[in-house]
Amino acid sequence: MLNFLANYGYGYFSNIPWWGYLLIILAFTQMTIFSVTLYLHRNQSHRAVELHPIISHIFRLWLWLTTGMLTKQWVAIHRKHHAKVETVDDPHSPIIYGIGKVFFEGAELYRAAPKQDPKLLERYGNGTPDDWVERYVYTGLNRYGLFIMLGIDLFLFGAPGITIWAIQLMWIPLFAAGFINGVGHYWGYRNFETPDFSRNLFPLAFFVGGEELHNNHHTYGNSAKFSVKWWEFDIGWLMIRLLQTVGLAKPNYVPPKPAFEHEKNTIDAETIKALMRNRFHLLAEYSKKVIVPVLREEKQRACDQSKTLLSRMRALLIRDNLLIDQNSKQRLESILSQFKNLKAAYQLRIQLQNMWQQTTASQKDLIDNLYQWCQQAEATGIKALSDFSKYIKTYSLRTA
Repeated sequence: MLNFLANYGYGYFSNIPWWGYLLIILAFTQMTIFSVTLYLHRNQSHRAVELHPIISHIFRLWLWLTTGMLTKQWVAIHRKHHAKVETVDDPHSPIIYGIGKVFFEGAELYRAAPKQDPKLLERYGNGTPDDWVERYVYTGLNRYGLFIMLGIDLFLFGAPGITIWAIQLMWIPLFAAGFINGVGHYWGYRNFETPDFSRNLFPLAFFVGGEELHNNHHTYGNSAKFSVKWWEFDIGWLMIRLLQTVGLAKPNYVPPKPAFEHEKNTIDAETIKALMRNRFHLLAEYSKKVIVPVLREEKQRACDQSKTLLSRMRALLIRDNLLIDQNSKQRLESILSQFKNLKAAYQLRIQLQNMWQQTTASQKDLIDNLYQWCQQAEATGIKALSDFSKYIKTYSLRTA
């Protein structure tokens, strides 16, 4: 067959140099990644961005040709992942299944999810396309698209088209199902202490559509933009902005940017609203401005053995309680009992975190609770806590 294609196949682009094939593979795989991150993920799963019907259907068609994935199934699995993250009901958590299982068999976990939960699509797949094309072509002829793509690759590139087609098939199972869902909950840096193990893999996200900024996404799940820090880059967001300039996309939500009135020294309704909007930023700043300085001071006063123990406690001091196992909690309590200032800083962090989880608290209750929290912080005599109490009061809704 290969000889036939080489001699008689169309292969209009079969004589291009090797780097030409690399560029073609990059273009094809990036188109697949954009179809996943912009259409399946940001548009369909989270409604973070609205896409023009023409753009949506281009993505739907491309996904049918290159992955065979069904929109409703992908969306349902992803929504369940967010709803049940890092639990036994999470369809693809490396904490539950192990990093090797998710990395190498992530696609198999996707296929197994609907069988394990018969109500998955009904419960989590609402709002996805249900038109004639979706029912009778993309779903009814699910696997035909892959063979059509094989024919297209052979027609365009001759025998090398088989390799291009194989790489296209591998890209999503490896980089999306394995790399993002696996390594993205296992290794990397965290901007925010979310109640899961999500991590940012790289600050310069470019080859998997911005999905590398996974911790940012789990923090602001309904955001069309995944980058948060000024030095982070989300190529998916760049594509959304380009589509927006020609009227083909409209972002619905982006991460909030905290604003401050540096002369403000009171706690009022505006303070509460600003802190609620920026609560993840607030807790990240608390770790940076309070936990780390107090820990540093305790280490300076401690003996060599205690310094080693304190160094090992840094991650636990800022981690969400839901992610700390019982043994780690006992070790942390043992260390904190020996260091009064660190214990005070840690306990006040827990109180501050719990404050924003009181869904039934009235605005007046939140104002009173925050006022009492600031009084406690200042009463400790710890400079970092006193300074942070003043810093909290400067949060504002005004951007100017």
